Amino acid sequence: MDKDTISLEKRIKRVQNHISRMPSFSTTITKVLEICNNPATSPNDLNRVISLDPVLTGRVLNLINSAYYALPNQITSLTRAIIMIGINTVKNLALSTAVLGSMGRKGSFQAFSMDDFWTHSICVGVTAKLLAGIKNVPVTEREEYFVAGLLHDLGKIPLNNCFNDDYVLALELSEKRDAPLIKAEMEIFGVDHGMVGGMIADKWQLNTSMNSAMCHHHNPEKAGDENRQLVGIVAIANTCANIFRIGSSGDAFPQDQEVFDLMGEMEIEQETISGLKQTIIEEIEKAKIFLANTE
Repeated sequence: MDKDTISLEKRIKRVQNHISRMPSFSTTITKVLEICNNPATSPNDLNRVISLDPVLTGRVLNLINSAYYALPNQITSLTRAIIMIGINTVKNLALSTAVLGSMGRKGSFQAFSMDDFWTHSICVGVTAKLLAGIKNVPVTEREEYFVAGLLHDLGKIPLNNCFNDDYVLALELSEKRDAPLIKAEMEIFGVDHGMVGGMIADKWQLNTSMNSAMCHHHNPEKAGDENRQLVGIVAIANTCANIFRIGSSGDAFPQDQEVFDLMGEMEIEQETISGLKQTIIEEIEKAKIFLANTE
């Protein structure tokens, strides 16, 4: 076995060990996700579980009363908030609460800025949700696109943690070659943030759409047919965030041609995306309620 193979195995093992030490979801979050995945779930079912968790209760009430919904009157009833937000949004709020609580802290970031990373991530989420609307995705499913965009780059965090100095080299190599960061990661680590994102999704037993978005947002052709549209839209949204330079997760050189081809395939016009920029900026401010755990 050659030295490079041993080095690669050690690197992957180190990342796997890092992910295995990450906290699992709380009992409440796990129960909420389980309830939300049951087609027969009612708001009262969710209320019974969420009401036992003051933090999650606060997050639901903060969300319904935030600029994200811009309601004229304050909502104080948890059950009413759940009805108004919708079960899918509650599920995704619980998911983002758990994920950001585990990975969103300042200590998680060394090779690049935490604030820039989350601004980029929320931009991708907002853009993906807007594009889902343009593609006539049902309203109840659009939050799934937002959360997939929000979480798409999580694989960069363990790589950044485990190999801080080498990750700086990957960023420099990407810039020097005007090439996507994912290619520099593969050259330096033998593994990229999409692969690591898949490990995280497996650790937390996320659904296939989240797993695919975290794994394949740079190669959506590898996503299964059932997730192809979601992953493709996240890929386009990721390129938009980089082109608009809203935040940064270290990748200033997106795979433009592949994404332009994808836009053609999905019948999304460049003019449509250009026209979204101001709306995206406005929606990012509203959606920052989802980042409450990154302080």
